[in-house]
Amino acid sequence: MSTQTLQTQIECSDLVRIFSAEGVEVQALQGLTLTVDRGELTAIVGASGSGKSTLLAILSGLDVPTAGKARVAGHDLLAMGSRERTRYRRHVAGFIWQQTARNLLPYFTAAQNIATPLAIAHSRRRDRAARVDELLELLDVTDVRDRLPSQMSGGQQQRVAIAVALANSPEVLFADEPTGELDEVNSQRVFDALRDVNERLGVTVVIVTHDQAVSKQVRRTVQIRDGRTSTEVLRSTSRDEHGVEQHFAREYAVLDRVGRLQLPQDYLTRLSMRDRVRLELESDHVQVHPSGDDDSVDDSSVDDSSVDDNEETR
Repeated sequence: MSTQTLQTQIECSDLVRIFSAEGVEVQALQGLTLTVDRGELTAIVGASGSGKSTLLAILSGLDVPTAGKARVAGHDLLAMGSRERTRYRRHVAGFIWQQTARNLLPYFTAAQNIATPLAIAHSRRRDRAARVDELLELLDVTDVRDRLPSQMSGGQQQRVAIAVALANSPEVLFADEPTGELDEVNSQRVFDALRDVNERLGVTVVIVTHDQAVSKQVRRTVQIRDGRTSTEVLRSTSRDEHGVEQHFAREYAVLDRVGRLQLPQDYLTRLSMRDRVRLELESDHVQVHPSGDDDSVDDSSVDDSSVDDNEETR
C-alpha cells in the first residue's frame, strides 16, 4: 500500500448525486473530486445550492451517491449495506448539524446526551461515565453537565453536540454550518473547540461553512461551484529573520482527471471572460486570455501539409 493511500482519509472521484421529484431531475453533484488527508482540518465553502451540504451528507453516511467513487477511512460508501452504514455512522463518522436543537435530545441533560451514543454502542456503564467526564472537560462544558439544552446558550449546545459526535471515538468529524446560528463570540468558541479536537485527538475534521472568519482560519479551504470542486486556498505560517510571524495564502484551481478546471469567478468578471478563452502553451505554463473579436489565426501556424490534403479532397 502506498504512502499516499495510508495518508488519505477521504477520497471522492467523479461523484454524482441526482435528486428526482415529480419528473424533474436536479444534479446536485456533477463529477466532484476531493481528497482529504488523515488529520486535516478542512473548510468547504460555496454558494447555496452548490452541493456542499449534499457532499457532507454523503460522506457522513446520511445519503447515498448516485454514481462515482467515495471512500472514507477505508469504507466504500457506494457498496455499504444498511447494517454496515449504521456501524459506519455510529463508529467512524461523527456529525454536527447547523441547527443547535437538532443535535441534542431536549429532555436529556448534557451528560445524558453524551452517554446516549455510548449506551447504543453497548459500552460498559463504568467506561461510559469516564468517557462522559472526559468529553465534558475537553469541550469545556463541565458547568452545564446537568442542564437541559433549553438551559444552555447556543454555543454551549454546539460544544455539547461536538462531545456527542465524539462519544464513540470516530475517525472523521463532519460539521454542517456549525456556527450558522451563533453570534461572533460563540462562533469562535465553537470553531476553537473543533480545532482543539483536531489537534489534540488527531480527528480529521471537515466543516461546511459560509462564515469567512472560520474558513480563513484553516490551512485548507475548498470551494465547490456547480457541483464540482472549483478552487482551493492553502494557508501557511512562517517567521522571518526577526521572528515576526507571517501568514501566506495561495489559491489553486482544481484540475479533474479529464483536464477540466473552473477559474475563480472574480477572475472571469475582472477580465470579462465568457463562452471561450484563448490558450497559449509555454515551456512551463499555460497562458489563458479572454477571447476577443480581433482574434485571428496566424497563417504561419497552419500546417501546409494539411492544407494540401484538403485541396486534394475537393
